Amino acid sequence: MTEHTKLKWQQVRWQCDASDLGFKNTKEVAPVEVIIGQDDALEALKFAIECHAYGQNAFIRGLSGTGRMSMVSKILQEVNPQVVNKLEHCYVTNFKQPDRPNLISLPVGDGRKFERMMQSLAKFIAEDIQKSLESDELQTKKTRLEEQLNSQVEQLTQPFEKELSQHSLAMININTQQGQQTLIAPVVEGEVLDPNAWQQKIAAKAIDDKLQKELMQAQQIYSKKLEELGRSVNEIREAANIEVTNLLENHVSDLIDNEIAKFESAFSHAKVAEYLAAVKADLIEQFFYKNAQNINPAERYSVNLLLALDDSSNCPVVIERVPSMQNLLGSIESKWGEKGPEMADHQSIVGGSLLRADGGYLVVDARELLAEPGAWKTLIRTIKNELLEIVPAEMSWPFGKASLKPEPIPVNIRVILIGDSSLYYMLDNNDPDFPELFKVLVDFDSVIDRDQEGFNNYAGIIAKIIEEDGLMPFNAAAVARLIEHGARVCSQDEKLTAKFSRVADLAREAHFLASKENKRVVTGTHVSDAIKRTKKRAGLSSRKFQERLQDGTINLDTEGYTVGQINGLAVIHAGPIVYGFPSRLTTTIGPGRAGVIDIEGMAGKSGSIHTKGFHILGGLLRYMLPVEHPLTFSASIAFEQSYGGIDGDSASGAEFCCLISALTQIPINQGFAMTGAIDQHGRVQAIGGVNEKIEGFFDTCHHRGLTGKQGVIIPQSNAGELMLRHDVQQACKDGLFSIHAVAHIGEAMEVLMEQPAGVLVGGEYAAGTIMEKAMQMAKIYWQNTQAKG
Repeated sequence: MTEHTKLKWQQVRWQCDASDLGFKNTKEVAPVEVIIGQDDALEALKFAIECHAYGQNAFIRGLSGTGRMSMVSKILQEVNPQVVNKLEHCYVTNFKQPDRPNLISLPVGDGRKFERMMQSLAKFIAEDIQKSLESDELQTKKTRLEEQLNSQVEQLTQPFEKELSQHSLAMININTQQGQQTLIAPVVEGEVLDPNAWQQKIAAKAIDDKLQKELMQAQQIYSKKLEELGRSVNEIREAANIEVTNLLENHVSDLIDNEIAKFESAFSHAKVAEYLAAVKADLIEQFFYKNAQNINPAERYSVNLLLALDDSSNCPVVIERVPSMQNLLGSIESKWGEKGPEMADHQSIVGGSLLRADGGYLVVDARELLAEPGAWKTLIRTIKNELLEIVPAEMSWPFGKASLKPEPIPVNIRVILIGDSSLYYMLDNNDPDFPELFKVLVDFDSVIDRDQEGFNNYAGIIAKIIEEDGLMPFNAAAVARLIEHGARVCSQDEKLTAKFSRVADLAREAHFLASKENKRVVTGTHVSDAIKRTKKRAGLSSRKFQERLQDGTINLDTEGYTVGQINGLAVIHAGPIVYGFPSRLTTTIGPGRAGVIDIEGMAGKSGSIHTKGFHILGGLLRYMLPVEHPLTFSASIAFEQSYGGIDGDSASGAEFCCLISALTQIPINQGFAMTGAIDQHGRVQAIGGVNEKIEGFFDTCHHRGLTGKQGVIIPQSNAGELMLRHDVQQACKDGLFSIHAVAHIGEAMEVLMEQPAGVLVGGEYAAGTIMEKAMQMAKIYWQNTQAKG
């Protein structure tokens, strides 16, 4: 009756025949250099690489493994896009606003040339100009101007001095608190009297009153004339100083013009000419109108070339593994003087990975980027505005001083983010700029086809791992075992996992085991042992659970028949390793109007999916018991000895069978466990972790002794995923354990209760079936309830 649902032993594990692989060991296999089985994803990525339209940045979703960034870099190198326009960006002093350095962008090679030529010009300013100002020819011209000045002054002063002498007066220079001053002093008996001597003479009555009065009057008159004469002399001196300054300034200007002329033939860039004119004006200002001692031409007139480029046409590909805001933008290095921090200058500006990726591609891990404060905002702002601001407005220099604000750099960057689905949807829902700037979704599938091409790709990947990690060769059986494990990890019919990191880890451990045995080739046994070791390392919780089962701490029956009790199956996770374990479900029932009660839900231990599955159970009960009267019984279902939360709907099939057993009082074979979700029409639906669940119950039965009447019921839709351990397959082959794949809940009940379930025809079931008895019991409960009422 139930043989049609029983799987053959060959069906419980797919096996890869090593003889079909076409090689003896991996020495005969060429390493695979690219991502395999991902044609659609690679096409999307190549479109993002080659399309130059705005916003065609890419988000790579689903690509896993530690080498995924290197993998993307390799794809970029293979596509080899050509850069359209490379520029070298330089910062120079802004003489009008020193805190806002100016940007000069030049073709490749010109930036380095400009930097070197400005170094030469600064050296010329520092050394040659000062020497030139001290040249004999220039000094002669300067002396001649000074002599002309003295001659003009003498022409004014000599007549005045002669007139003073006629009036017994003379000019003297005396030191005062205000500095040296020229005064009109009386001359008595051939002696020029300064103010002190004059007062002493008067005090000694050495000068009569009449002479004193005459001299004082004359002194007042000529003091006013002296002021007029002083103004005239100062005008002459100022005019002469201007002439001297013009002489020196013209001399320096001619020297600088000669040097700047060298730039005109080397650069046609307007900004270079503008900057050189500013250098000349600043130099004149510093030399003749400010204290030139305070400037260092090597610093003031230097060029900060942020990034020197080669003249190749290859695009830059930058992988930023630590995408902090500073690493992306660059930084402004602090400057310190004798008194502490000082304002930084244009030479303090350092570019980051966004600048290095200009004209090319920046590859970033999305999770790492979002973990860095301010980094996401910085990246989005840069690619949105196509401008790189090395110091955004919200950043400030330490110690409260204003930072430099360099002129923004125009950039053209294609960003490739690598992340998972949850990150993609989070960004898509929360950042309005994200869908506009990352228009290309590159979706990498987690599986590839389980066919000959897939086997060849696996062999090529394993050969590549061997080549990169220096592993010993793998024979065909070892590769076959790895392919089988890929099918197990994938857990999809006719598919293999594309998450090669786990396969690579097994390959490395198999190599380790082979090397311990001094072997030269890794065999299938080594791979199998590596799989067992990996599972054992994470299996402590599973072993402890099995111990509690065996010593009776956890009650679970694997033999006999019990009404209202069934073995369900669940899983626990230990990192990437999954373990299955059985769980006892019980049901009690009696007359009443409470319906079916979920004890887990009443206790607040039921997750939303389990709660949904339980409500579906109620719907199925109404569908399969189409009685003319209300269902008037009270039933309760519980996971026994479960003290944590319960979630998932994979136990809903077992819960229904347990409920029907309690209703009909037909016992369930405790040698079986069941997993599978149900819909409201009784179809059994696929669940996850089917292999681990089967093996978890098998281990429990094996420890207690296999009877030949034990097994697991699974959904028919999961049958193609089976990749059970060899020992489980062998038990199936020997008839000690069985796997039943069912499509409808009725088939499950027939296996568990060993009676026909019955088919609903015209609202009734055939006599002697499980569901016919369920209809009878439902009517009895209704009658009892009516009688009590």
